Amino acid sequence: MRPKVLVTRRIPENGLELLREHFDVEVWEDEREIPREVLLERVRDVDALVTMVSERIDAELMDSAPKLRMVANYAVGYDNIDVEEATRRGIYVTNTPDVLTNATADFAWALLLATARRLVEADAFTRSGEWKRRGVAWHPLMFLGRDVYGKTIGIVGLGRIGKAIARRAGGFGMRILYNSRTRKPEAEKELGAEFRSLEGLLRESDFVVLAVPLTEETYHLINEERLRLMKRTAILVNIARGKVVDTKALVKALKEGWIAGAGLDVYEEEPYYNGELFAMENVVLAPHIGSATHGAREGMAELVAVNLIAFKNGEIPPTLVNREVVEVRKPGFD
Repeated sequence: MRPKVLVTRRIPENGLELLREHFDVEVWEDEREIPREVLLERVRDVDALVTMVSERIDAELMDSAPKLRMVANYAVGYDNIDVEEATRRGIYVTNTPDVLTNATADFAWALLLATARRLVEADAFTRSGEWKRRGVAWHPLMFLGRDVYGKTIGIVGLGRIGKAIARRAGGFGMRILYNSRTRKPEAEKELGAEFRSLEGLLRESDFVVLAVPLTEETYHLINEERLRLMKRTAILVNIARGKVVDTKALVKALKEGWIAGAGLDVYEEEPYYNGELFAMENVVLAPHIGSATHGAREGMAELVAVNLIAFKNGEIPPTLVNREVVEVRKPGFD
């Protein structure tokens, strides 16, 4: 019998077609997230799992899946997976880096520009008919936004996506600051970027873009104390993970004018609603769609399949997250 793979949300057909050539594939077809109790039941006889960032892959789930040998995360981040526990049990974990880098970097800029130029406000004003009702074709003070060209951008996290954001900043003639766990001399040379402490970056930047993974160190990295360091004219953009930002502190900062605005694609809980935050006109909101282009999502689907097929063939998957697992169990299904 062929190994069985459970896909917890429908992914693009190119990935599913590849998987079906090698595996028995079951897909959760409902648009809504698979209920936890259903997931725990469905994994009892699966050999591999294709999962999304919203699903918790922990010891409880692994206990429910005695045959589980691989978890292919349909995302770059994998904070939803207990990687240490998976490694201990000999379960391989993969992710989908690179293929969504440009799409996510583009979207970070979409949020930055839309927030800076008050695009969502202007769109709503125009659609509502208010522009026509007011009878003013043009006014010098109408929807004044923030300049972007020639300003200073601070990028927190200079990984693949952070570097891609920085490359785009060069086209806007921006001064580029960055913060990361270690300095990156080659990136500094390539991008003309300057390293700063997080506090220094927040003080100097006109735009702050978060592109770090969620870890114990980055949880609520942007809190009340650090928001108070930012310029009153600055804009915060988060395309990382919602829990990197303390939402209560952000609401307070926006309400009291510590910063000028925010562009958010991720939230502390997802799906999410915050009446106070979502009513603010100086915030541009999106429902976690940073990688939502046809090309990126199809690339992610293909990479998921490539990882699983490599494992089936006894090869180390190309984007294996937990390299130590090789010492616990060789690749391949029993």
